[in-house]
Amino acid sequence: MALFKRRPKPIALESLDQLDELARSGKPVLVDFFQFGCAPCQVMDGIVNELAEEFDGRAVVVKANVAKVPEVAMKFKVRSTPTFVLLGISERAKAKGREVVTLRWRASGLVKKDVLAGQLVRNGAGE
Repeated sequence: MALFKRRPKPIALESLDQLDELARSGKPVLVDFFQFGCAPCQVMDGIVNELAEEFDGRAVVVKANVAKVPEVAMKFKVRSTPTFVLLGISERAKAKGREVVTLRWRASGLVKKDVLAGQLVRNGAGE
């Protein structure tokens, strides 16, 4: 019997290809674009960690350091941090047998946990 259970953590994004692969999993993907030294990013860090734990197995939670993956930040036109994007597979494309990753939702700045959780649930991470 283990005394401590390992908590699920957000995935640290390393490349655009990795993000595409995660998005094709069929689960909604919440990406937190952050940078070190950003006070609002530090506030949101704990909330993002909680979401990764609460939605483990139902959604993918990703943290993207804009300094380490600038190509991803450029693709989503991230101009300030924190910025959150929610990705999913297009239902129309899925019906046609294709997997097209689409941007479902986007927000910047401090976002309440219940707003982020609600977006995940509305986009397929329900129980």
